[in-house]
Amino acid sequence: MTGTSKPKVIKDYEKLPVEIQEQIKLEYPYGFSDSLITFSNKNGQIVSALPFETEDRYYMVRMTVGEAIKIVEDDEDFDSDGTLKDGIREEYENKYTDEMEDVDDVADDISDDDNVF
Repeated sequence: MTGTSKPKVIKDYEKLPVEIQEQIKLEYPYGFSDSLITFSNKNGQIVSALPFETEDRYYMVRMTVGEAIKIVEDDEDFDSDGTLKDGIREEYENKYTDEMEDVDDVADDISDDDNVF
């Protein structure tokens, strides 16, 4: 680790590139509403967002619980129970496999004796 932190990006879900949206669906295949966190923005307002990290950025995807539920309900990639459809999951896993293997390689390099924060 180089000690430099990743840029932090706060963005609305619909304004994210499709590739990031697809990766978020893989990370949260059972919907987003149960994974939202709250934080204070630069104006001191409490905001809810979905955390998502890529190799080069840390995203806080701004959404309320209601918006999170509606996004999944309106998305054809999810079934009526709010679960990412198996065929879609496989498609996205195949599409983003290299990126996931890179993350797995890093995890494999970390031993139980290493202090990871």
